[in-house]
Amino acid sequence: MNEDEVLGEFRAAGALLEGHFILSSGKRSANYLQCARVLMNPERAANLARALAQRIPREVRQEIEAVVSPAMGGVIIGHEMGRALGVDAMFLERPEGTFELRRGFSLRKGAKVLMVEDVVTTGLSSRQAMDAVRAEGGIVLAEVALVDRSAGEADLGVPFYPLVQINFPVYDPDALPPELAAIPAVKPGSRKA
Repeated sequence: MNEDEVLGEFRAAGALLEGHFILSSGKRSANYLQCARVLMNPERAANLARALAQRIPREVRQEIEAVVSPAMGGVIIGHEMGRALGVDAMFLERPEGTFELRRGFSLRKGAKVLMVEDVVTTGLSSRQAMDAVRAEGGIVLAEVALVDRSAGEADLGVPFYPLVQINFPVYDPDALPPELAAIPAVKPGSRKA
């Protein structure tokens, strides 16, 4: 899938939103890709995951033993990536502010893991999720995401293979353009402020 095809899937799902959005990083944007909406159709989710799996170099794909994704945003695409790669998929939760495996999920020491996210903006959630995988004894080989909003700036410490890179303008809350400042802000993501 090329960038236009991926964005076409978001548009078809009504998942390319316009307004005034508070991103998980705290920054603001006039555009938001609602991955949960694009992934609510199982066939579309599976197609996007297969396309994402093809972004991973073959030698890396062959080493992956498990997929781990952070809740909430990464759960659906993580599950579909597990299916696409033929490996188990599990997710991390933040019951007390830091990521951890729960619900009986565990990694064997030395397990080679692919981290899967829906969107990467600053990479903070990804780095925190990878720390949790390492604390469980896993080795993070790489990360994939449906969308890289970082403009290639996110330093994840591992190879990163996004399906699409989007460079929507983002703003600090105290430096909004007037047309954006005039619109009430909404926080569509899953991370608390």
